[in-house]
Amino acid sequence: MSDLRERGERALARLVEASAAERFAISFAALVCSVLVGTAIILVSGRVADCTSAAFVLTHPAPFGLPRLFSVGFCYDPIAVYDRLFLGALGDPLKDGWGPLTPFSGGPLNPFREGWNPLNRQIAVTLRETTVLIFTGLSVAVAFRAGVFNIGTQGQLVVGGLASALAVLAAAPYVSGLVGTLVLVPLALVVGALGGGAYGAIPGLLKAYADANEVITTIMLNFVATGVVGYLVLNHFKDPESAATQTRSLPEYADFPALLFDPRNDFSILALLVGVAVVAGVYYLLTRTSFGYDLRTSGLQPEAAEYGGVDAKRTVVTSFALSGALGGIAGALYVVMILGQYQTGVPSYGFDGITVSILAGNNPLGVGFAALLFGVLKSGTVVVDFATDVPPQLVGVLRGLIILFVAMPEFFRLLGRRAESVQRRVGRGANRVAADGGRGGENDE
Repeated sequence: MSDLRERGERALARLVEASAAERFAISFAALVCSVLVGTAIILVSGRVADCTSAAFVLTHPAPFGLPRLFSVGFCYDPIAVYDRLFLGALGDPLKDGWGPLTPFSGGPLNPFREGWNPLNRQIAVTLRETTVLIFTGLSVAVAFRAGVFNIGTQGQLVVGGLASALAVLAAAPYVSGLVGTLVLVPLALVVGALGGGAYGAIPGLLKAYADANEVITTIMLNFVATGVVGYLVLNHFKDPESAATQTRSLPEYADFPALLFDPRNDFSILALLVGVAVVAGVYYLLTRTSFGYDLRTSGLQPEAAEYGGVDAKRTVVTSFALSGALGGIAGALYVVMILGQYQTGVPSYGFDGITVSILAGNNPLGVGFAALLFGVLKSGTVVVDFATDVPPQLVGVLRGLIILFVAMPEFFRLLGRRAESVQRRVGRGANRVAADGGRGGENDE
C-alpha cells in the first residue's frame, strides 16, 4: 500500500512539473481516449436500440474470396456522430465527408467542401458560445488563483445582465445611430461589470470578515440572484407587450456591429476581440503586477503572503469583486449581443465556466482555448441532435466524457500543487518546532 502511495505521489509531482508541451500532449491523448470510449458506448447503445436499417455495419474483411466470418449492424454510426460533433460545429468544411479512407474531390491541397464559407452560421454559433465562456472561465480562474472558490458566477452573470439591460434602456432615448452604438455598448459592459462585481463582493466580504464558507455562500447566492432578478423583471421591468418574462427590447444600435458575420447570427467578431483582449489583460494583471503577485501568493501560500504585508482580507474581497465583474460582463454580452433584451431562463454559462477554468488549469491564456473547445462541443451537440438519430441524452454523455477526460489531468495537477503547498507548510511548521527545541513547553510550565 505504501509503495502504491509513493508511486501516486511521484506521478502527481511529475504532472505538476510537466511543461506546456507535455500538458498539451496529455490533453490530446485524453481527448483521443474519450473518443475511443465514446465510440464503444455508441456501438453498445446502437445494439440495444431498435431501428429499421443499420447505420453502421462492422464486418470481417473477405479478401481473395474468403468467407465472411461476421457482419454486425448497429443503429448508430460513431463516425457520423463525431463528424457532426466536431466538424458540424464548423459548418461541415470537408468536401466528401469524414474518415481516414474518404477521398477529397478537390485533391489533398484543397480539402474543403465546394461552397463552404468560413463565416457560416454554425461557426458564428460556435464563436458566440466561445465568447461568453471566455468571460465566465476567466471569472472562475481569477478566484481559483486567489485560493477561493467562486461557484457563483452564474448569479453574478444574471445580475450583470439585468443591470446592463436597464442601463441601456434608460440611456437609449438620449442617443441614436453610430453615436448610440459607441455609447451604449461600452455602457452595457461597464454597468454589467459593476453589477456583477458588486454582487461578487458579497461572498468575498462574508469570507473575509465572517469566515463563511465561500462554496456554500456562492451557491446559495445563485438562487438568490435568480429569484430576485426574476421577481424584478416580472413585476417591475416586464415588457407589457410580451408574454415572456423579459424586459423591453434594446434598440438595434445598442448591439455590437456584426461586421464579418450575418447580423441574424447574433455574433460580432468585435465581442470576441474584446474577450481576447481581456484574456491578455487578466494574464498581465496576474503575472506582471504587484496586485497579481499578492493575489497569487495569497492563493498558494496565505501565511507567507500575510507575513510579507499582504492584506489577506482585502485580497479576498478584491478577487471576488474582480471575478464577479468578469461574470457580469458575460451577462452583458448575453443581453446585448445574443438576446437583445434580458429574459429569465439564462443558460448555465456560469457553471460551464467552472469546467472551462479547470480545463485551462486556471491559466488565463488557456481559458481561451478551453472556451473554444467547449464552444465547439456545445455547437456540435445541436448539429448531432438534428442531423442524426442519436438520442440527445447519449450526446450529452459523449460531451461529458470528452470534458471529463480532458479535464482530469489538469484536475490532478491542481491537486498535486495543493498537496505540495500543504507539505511545504507542514515542513515549515516542523522546522519551527525543531528550532524551538521544545522550550515553549518548558516556559509554559
